[in-house]
Amino acid sequence: MTRNSLRNIYSWITTFAAALSFISCSSSSIVEAEQSPAKREFRGAWIQAVNGQWIGMSTSQMQQTLSYQLDELWKDGVNAIIFQVRPECDALYKSNIEPWSRFLTGEQGKAPSPYWDPLQWMVDECHKRGMELHAWINPYRAKTKTTTTLAPSHIAMRKPGLCFEYDGLYLLNPGNPQAKDYICKVVDDIVARYDIDGLHIDDYFYPYPVAGLAINDDREFEKYNNGFTNKGDWRRENVNVFIKQLYKTIHDRKPWVKFGVSPFGIYRNKKSDPKNGSATNGTQNYDDLYADVLLWVNNGWVDYCVPQLYWEIGHKAADYKTLIGWWNKYSANRPLYIGEDVERTVKNADLDNPNVNQMGAKFRLHKQMPNVKGTVLWYAKAAVDNMGNYGSNLRGNYWRYRALQPEMPFIDDKAPAKPKKVKSVMTNSGLVLFWTAPKGSKWKDKAVKYVIYRFGDKEKINLADPSKIVSITTNTHYKLPYNNGSAKYKYVVTALDRMSNESKGVVVKVKL
Repeated sequence: MTRNSLRNIYSWITTFAAALSFISCSSSSIVEAEQSPAKREFRGAWIQAVNGQWIGMSTSQMQQTLSYQLDELWKDGVNAIIFQVRPECDALYKSNIEPWSRFLTGEQGKAPSPYWDPLQWMVDECHKRGMELHAWINPYRAKTKTTTTLAPSHIAMRKPGLCFEYDGLYLLNPGNPQAKDYICKVVDDIVARYDIDGLHIDDYFYPYPVAGLAINDDREFEKYNNGFTNKGDWRRENVNVFIKQLYKTIHDRKPWVKFGVSPFGIYRNKKSDPKNGSATNGTQNYDDLYADVLLWVNNGWVDYCVPQLYWEIGHKAADYKTLIGWWNKYSANRPLYIGEDVERTVKNADLDNPNVNQMGAKFRLHKQMPNVKGTVLWYAKAAVDNMGNYGSNLRGNYWRYRALQPEMPFIDDKAPAKPKKVKSVMTNSGLVLFWTAPKGSKWKDKAVKYVIYRFGDKEKINLADPSKIVSITTNTHYKLPYNNGSAKYKYVVTALDRMSNESKGVVVKVKL
């Protein structure tokens, strides 16, 4: 089930379900979360453009809206934003390859006025808040169903032979080698020019199947089959080769930029694969979208995987509990994060306690899965709007304490040196903790962020306790909450590199 189809489903959800959206989680789940907070956890949120939420907004209005969303998400504990910058071979950033997106300005090819670069702006704003920014592209989709006019510079206008039409969509043809080369060229341009932390693709590979409608790729199969006789195997290989090439493109340019994929939530059903399939009955990545996600994970062609588990616990065809257990078992070779549908979660009752929604039950399942290292919220605005008290429960409970990103030792596992010259200084604006960056000659050695911990005077220093983190910042200073200088505290400052490896700490005693 795609994101677009989910929006259609939401429009006719029953009155009873809507009422459930205001039910908050039980107090028992709050106690459970506070007892074992995670120090490292990916806490992401998708901010999409394809729904047209920016169309008609001025530059200042969009910036104000995004600023508010980022502030609220930061309060909720979010530490990574996945921002859609290429919905249909277009750009929400300055590109010399593809036209400006109509989802930004209302007209494809038209630059924003007053001029700004949303991707650069988001990189800066996220980094100011200590958040990561992952640029989200739709690699193959060239035209959505609602787009009626393409700019002359659009790839489907310049090279129509690279695309095929399917159910009102235009898609770059995975069977044409020029298509993957083109996408990788676009990605290389983004990675080279922007200080992004990740490059993210979602579930659109070959199109979601429509009954009675065939994909028009006979010509490509005849020309580029490379010895394949089965078209399904050939299509999967096309996507496999693309994923491997895209991974290499990203890491050849900047080894620290994380490549993530967010596939549809079902890999294969048991009826298709009795040995490795899940006990589900729905669209399949492998068979219907020609996306062999487990091959990519197990071969290390992606850096993280975020399956879209948008269903509720107890769903007849795609039970959330069944699927999170399946992904935990089969997708452990790379960090595994779970794509959560906020609206569906709060509009369905807990099967064991109908007086509360499913948020608590789902977070308990997360804790029970040793290979689940994080969550990504679909979609950001639902959390910002505090639908069903979801945002309140994040900031007051589940994500109450700051979290560092999960480690990725397969990219880099060496910590930077610790901060230098850490000291407190009384300034005109109050008591401020200052430090300088440690020496680092290569990207693996350089500090890019800092973690500040606070402990009581007699308290044992324990950097494994995230409840002691007071800030994660790109600054080399931190204003202390000075009162009258009578209370003693110990502050510890550590350095983080590009992959969130953490240095040893430097302790400073202060009187606040």
